Amino acid sequence: MPLLDPKTWQSRTLAGGEYAVTEPATGETLATVTLAAAEDVATGARDARAAQAEWAKAPHFVRAAVLRRAGDLFAAHADELREWIVRESGSIPGKADFELHVAAQECYEAAALASRPSGQILPSEAPRLSYTRRVPVGVVGVISPFNAPLILSIRSVAPALALGNAVVLKPDPRTAVCGGLALAAVLAEAGLPEGLLHVLPGGPEVGQALVADPNVPVISFTGSTAAGRAVGEAAGRLLKRAHLELGGNSALIVLEDADIDAVISTAAWGSFFHQGQICMTTGRHLVHASLYEEYVERLAAKADSLAVGDPHRAQVHLGPIIDSAQLAKIQGLVESSTARGAKLAAGGTHERLFYRPTVLAGVDDATPAYAEEVFGPVAPVRSFADADEAAALAAAGPYGLSLGIVTRDTARGLDLAERIPTGIAHINDQTVNDEAVAPFGGIAASGTGARFGGEANLEAFTDVRWTTVRGDVAPYPF
Repeated sequence: MPLLDPKTWQSRTLAGGEYAVTEPATGETLATVTLAAAEDVATGARDARAAQAEWAKAPHFVRAAVLRRAGDLFAAHADELREWIVRESGSIPGKADFELHVAAQECYEAAALASRPSGQILPSEAPRLSYTRRVPVGVVGVISPFNAPLILSIRSVAPALALGNAVVLKPDPRTAVCGGLALAAVLAEAGLPEGLLHVLPGGPEVGQALVADPNVPVISFTGSTAAGRAVGEAAGRLLKRAHLELGGNSALIVLEDADIDAVISTAAWGSFFHQGQICMTTGRHLVHASLYEEYVERLAAKADSLAVGDPHRAQVHLGPIIDSAQLAKIQGLVESSTARGAKLAAGGTHERLFYRPTVLAGVDDATPAYAEEVFGPVAPVRSFADADEAAALAAAGPYGLSLGIVTRDTARGLDLAERIPTGIAHINDQTVNDEAVAPFGGIAASGTGARFGGEANLEAFTDVRWTTVRGDVAPYPF
């Protein structure tokens, strides 16, 4: 029996109207969902708060069991969920499998959170027991994007639930199924009590209502830097915590001793995986001058060799861009870059939503596709003379998400990484990496630091309460 049944996957009547779930590769309507309107947020948040109190009282092993079963169900329903991810988000099957793997691991790691020690015994100047205890925040609002919809929803939803919270989830409407309704179906089958997870697909007005709702004290947002600033500003006025995982323009530094035979595959993956629609995408290739010409030539050849097409019906390396608006942005950045003098070494063309992997040479600070986050399969390549210049170039700009450094001397690579402020750094790897056990997040315009994985989830989704206990009523001078 299918996990996802369009007749039953939305148990509540929402006020935002019908929305066609579209396959980017073909334009075909896969299903119809009902979107939320701003007024639905108040109802969902209120119901979530009412359900949360009993869930928080549930023994830790009960919450853990639900999350463990959910992890198993992502594997049990992999074939069905993979097809949704491929068709709804334009992912190749391998990327869909990666999402399913990480989703399961996020659930298993979240299950372990439920039994983590929840506080500390403190020394006290008074004759009393003094201790801290982590308590659920109540209701967590999660706003997730289209690009890795399953991962970027479950990595907040799973730990928030495991720690005793309820969740209101607003997925991007373009991926309402694999970023929202699929999670709800898995967790319902895993035994999550009703009322604890509310999926409200919708536009910015729904997100704004979620941030503003008085029953939602914590927001977990993944999306663009511009939208994240608005979320952070609104949350700050209301004295709410907002965990922001935002954009990036991550650098891959290729030092002069790098094995160029090995690095080209790594570099191509960093820029072209999932059509470059990943916050960690390698947006700037910084290559030592001695390797620069060969690097451009070989990366361009690799780009030209990659197949682009419908990932549901053919074996391809890249699928479609999510929609025409995103494609127009990519094309505009590439065209404005070549108009400013950048050389188009590969790509720069598209058929419908299928954009060819693109390599730009001769870029500088004024090249739009180098200076800005493209969120598309575009690899700008720039040369540097020495490690000092590489560090300065990599550190320049507003972002600070991920960094890759390729060198035969790993100690030198680690030393160079220390000079470049980022939330994530990889030596002898490209910039796109994710594991459920690892903290994830960027600094500066890339977000508010690590907010996912392990201890970071405890910080994100619980409050610390100080409690004291005395045997007798405390005496005071008056």
